[in-house]
Amino acid sequence: MRLYPAHNVSEKNLLFTPHLFDPEERTVLAAHLRDGFTFIDVGANVGGYSLFVAAMAGPHARILAIEPQPEIFERLTYNVSQNPFASIKALECAVTDQDGDITLFLDAANSGESSTRFVSPQGRRNSVRVPSKALSTIIKDEQFDVLDALKVDVEGAEDLVLDPFFQTVEPRLWPKLLIVDNGSGPATRKIAALGGGRAYRLMLQTRSNNVYQRAT
Repeated sequence: MRLYPAHNVSEKNLLFTPHLFDPEERTVLAAHLRDGFTFIDVGANVGGYSLFVAAMAGPHARILAIEPQPEIFERLTYNVSQNPFASIKALECAVTDQDGDITLFLDAANSGESSTRFVSPQGRRNSVRVPSKALSTIIKDEQFDVLDALKVDVEGAEDLVLDPFFQTVEPRLWPKLLIVDNGSGPATRKIAALGGGRAYRLMLQTRSNNVYQRAT
């Protein structure tokens, strides 16, 4: 990977402390890999998760890495291009509750914290218009018929991704493994309530994420 650590915490961590880059979450992912593993990485940043899954899952995996911020997307596509993985497709758009265009707010101090939800006027003073798609639209357009794992890290807007997804996508396409940034209260409460708590169980909680497993 080619990394620029100055204004992106994710790249800084990947460069200087890669052993501390979500080790528990990646261990869970590795334990669930199978031939033909399918993974959607919403908020892929520069590709840390996507490249890890591609390296571990083998040539028959199918990985969709989604990143809306133009500069970060360029870094993502470069990192993917430098690795012999035909299993990763990069998609440049925001994932929200609507198809069209949306405002993406940028954090000058940490480019990895761009968000479609205006959280902090101190940090997110710049913005850019980017394409936007609902996750259900992406799954239909990309013709996914099964989803083994889904990671959602969109800086406080996880509910805009997951609420319409669970409302409109039939349960057979719900991911077997779900990794969600644990700073998003509405999204995590929604997951916990699905099917009266029977659809997913919380199997791991770390400083950064909640990891859920689909009930069988």
